[in-house]
Amino acid sequence: MERISLNVVGMSCSHCEKAVGNAISDSGGVALSVSAKDGTAELEYDPASLALADIKDAIAEAGYEVA
Repeated sequence: MERISLNVVGMSCSHCEKAVGNAISDSGGVALSVSAKDGTAELEYDPASLALADIKDAIAEAGYEVA
């Protein structure tokens, strides 16, 4: 498993945090911490079975931008 932190643009509340966390989980990653205040999402994923681009796409489909 690889642990990374992404800058997520567009989050403003706890609903946004949950939407981003769900997008990460639905794509196959594990959301460890999502903070609208800091604009970050910390997550773990297995790069052998899931591409980082797929996680970023899932976050974008949820309505947020990964910077």
